[in-house]
Amino acid sequence: MNREIKVTDSVVDSIIDQFVERATMGKEKYGCDLDRTDLNLLDYINHALEEHMDAILYLQKAKKILEEEYKKTEK
Repeated sequence: MNREIKVTDSVVDSIIDQFVERATMGKEKYGCDLDRTDLNLLDYINHALEEHMDAILYLQKAKKILEEEYKKTEK
């Protein structure tokens, strides 16, 4: 597959770079990629649900840290 990605803006470029880095890391760490055929649709849904639950935990932790920092600066 040939792909040509035109420069968009720094945010989009950063996200594209992160996707490529994550795909490379996943291939190295797990020895497979999303072209694998050993998972069914339900497996992919479960993986996504688990990843989103982790994301919610990370967001809640980040929110807690920010709230604590804001409280310190309001005094």
